[in-house]
Amino acid sequence: QSEVGSFDAILMDIMMPVLDGLQAAEEIRRSDHADAADIPIIAVTALAFGDDIERSLAVGMNAHVTKPVHLEEICSVMAGLIEKRKLMRI
Repeated sequence: QSEVGSFDAILMDIMMPVLDGLQAAEEIRRSDHADAADIPIIAVTALAFGDDIERSLAVGMNAHVTKPVHLEEICSVMAGLIEKRKLMRI
């Protein structure tokens, strides 16, 4: 269970106007927020090539899920990353 005002994970669209998801993930990782270093960030995008996945991971995202998103897949990825984060905090 997260503290009030915090989140368990971030689903990040890559193709956004003004600040794309890659830049947003970098900003999150550089921020001084208590969760910035370890909150799971999951790329959600139609970009499915190997170099797209590598770019997502290189900026600090924890996983890369391609569209169309399947509910079972995204839930499984989120649950695994959230559980891993909890275990690392013990």
